[in-house]
Amino acid sequence: MSATQVLIAEDDPISQKLLKTNLEQMGYSVVVASDGEEAWRIFNMQPTRIVVSDWLMPGLDGLEFCQKIRERQNTEYTYFIMLTANVGQDDNYYTAMEAGVDDFLSKPLDRHQLQIRLHVAERILQSTSRIESLESVLTICAYTKRINFPDEGWQTIEEFLDKHLGIKLSHGVDPNYYETHIKPELEKLKEQSKSPFKATNSPFKTTPNPFR
Repeated sequence: MSATQVLIAEDDPISQKLLKTNLEQMGYSVVVASDGEEAWRIFNMQPTRIVVSDWLMPGLDGLEFCQKIRERQNTEYTYFIMLTANVGQDDNYYTAMEAGVDDFLSKPLDRHQLQIRLHVAERILQSTSRIESLESVLTICAYTKRINFPDEGWQTIEEFLDKHLGIKLSHGVDPNYYETHIKPELEKLKEQSKSPFKATNSPFKTTPNPFR
């Protein structure tokens, strides 16, 4: 199984090397960009699922880089972690979240905190991938109604949601379906139970036995 790829956007050489070394030691495949413009060119050519970017960079900063990723069409969801240092008031963080930033990591780099955020990123990306598979065209059995999920085989939608999202479904009856289908059938059965059986109305007529 190939390692998850992480794109770094960091203009400080020392911070860049430290981040790259830590990510590689954690088992990630790392692509490095020295500024936002270079990072965007790399991403636009080959999108990655996880980005760790500095906020303050010359030219295209981390916030603008994140916005361009979110605006890119037909792209799988990318988890964007912003490196922060002296970015000012809390309003800046709200602005970043509105732009599509998923998480923040303070400088200087804390390896343990980085690992925690990457673990969360991978878990969220797995969930989004499964949801995207639900939105795609899936094969459903016409007899059992079980669905063939990619990489997981045949299972019910209830099993899939419970296993991956912890969602348990209860069963009920659509009120419109009840009124248009079930209720009329119940009324027919009720009327039939009230009407006595009449032999004269039977389509089956007995014929006398001539051998008696």
